[in-house]
Amino acid sequence: MTGSPPSTALPARLLEDAELRAAAAAHDFGTVFRLARQRAGISYSQIAIGCDIKPDRVGTLARGHGQVTTFSNIVRICDALRIPGRLAGLADRPWETVPGSGEGEVDEVLRRRFVQVAGLTAVMPSALADQSGRIGQRDVARLRDRTVRLRRLDEVLGGGDTYRLYTAEYQATKAKLRDGRYDEATRCALLSLLAEQAQQAGWAAFDGGREADAVSLYEASRTAALDAGDAALSGNALAFLAYQRLGGDRRAGAEIAGRATEAIDGRTPAGVRALLHERRAWACAAADMPTEAERSLAAARQALDEAHGQPQPDWAAWVDRTELDIMTGRCWAELRRPLRAVPVLEAALARYDDSHARDKALYSSWLAQAYLTAGEAEQSAAVVSRAFALSDGVASVRPQKRLAPVIDDLSSARYRTLPAVAELLDQVRS
Repeated sequence: MTGSPPSTALPARLLEDAELRAAAAAHDFGTVFRLARQRAGISYSQIAIGCDIKPDRVGTLARGHGQVTTFSNIVRICDALRIPGRLAGLADRPWETVPGSGEGEVDEVLRRRFVQVAGLTAVMPSALADQSGRIGQRDVARLRDRTVRLRRLDEVLGGGDTYRLYTAEYQATKAKLRDGRYDEATRCALLSLLAEQAQQAGWAAFDGGREADAVSLYEASRTAALDAGDAALSGNALAFLAYQRLGGDRRAGAEIAGRATEAIDGRTPAGVRALLHERRAWACAAADMPTEAERSLAAARQALDEAHGQPQPDWAAWVDRTELDIMTGRCWAELRRPLRAVPVLEAALARYDDSHARDKALYSSWLAQAYLTAGEAEQSAAVVSRAFALSDGVASVRPQKRLAPVIDDLSSARYRTLPAVAELLDQVRS
């Protein structure tokens, strides 16, 4: 317990904060994690590494679900965050009186803990080749399994927390393609994996506000997918690029999304078909093309009906009926059809667990928008309030970026004196 303070050590000013002190005394470490994120810039992934807790558990605790009750976990959290023992009802910790040593040892411990937290076994270069130094299909399968496990972090952490990790995985695979020895079938498998990893890294970049990096990664993904002959991943790369274009030329975005669905052929898994049609529906809604949006939603629903019991690639497996219902509601909200948007969004979001805080907050913004379009300002304010609380501490720029225009509309003279709206505006200011 000697050594320089870890990167997760709370600053002295925060340790003097009354809210943090009360949370530490009550062993309410979810509040401690949230305050560390908000007021000290310590990400949930850093906390997970330092405290040796799974990242999804950190996010769940920070959103008020669950408690830390075991003595060993309480001690480990206090040591990682450098919370003095007296604040948590413990004896003084050794580091409170022992001078520090070098940082290298601390960094190495944190690196090892990250591997444990992510539930991964480090794949060293020597383990990715046989005795002749060749990389085979079994090695690629192991790397793909690793990519699948890492993808689960996106369910609870924002791109600000995952971007560097996903980019490092992409670069590692790129190095294997450059330096490794393999046959043609393995080369194609590695290229497909590279395309998949580039899309995951691109998504994290977009989610974390690095839009130029996202475009570059999506384009690299499409190049790799085309080289591998992987039409499904090539189409998905186009769909991602279309999503990027919706912030500018929306008609161009819809056109790119249409090209993505052209990649569908008889070998395309049903789940991938549903994903590509769903993303085209959104692009068409954003471009004010209601007929095309409705057709694409119907095509996505039909594809999902055909996916029952069929194996799907993990990168498309998240598309289910609840996700499609949410997309349906989003499309109708964007097209200013609140009577169609509100019921489907209310029902779908009721089934959506709060542990997926980023996505639920983001999707709720369209429900708030639909309510406001219908003139229901109080209902809109209630939805924004819940979404704002959910997105608090999530390392993603998108939820609050989406909520901002709804809050601006509610701030107008027409609505701001309504009690529910005034309460929301106080919440936002605080």
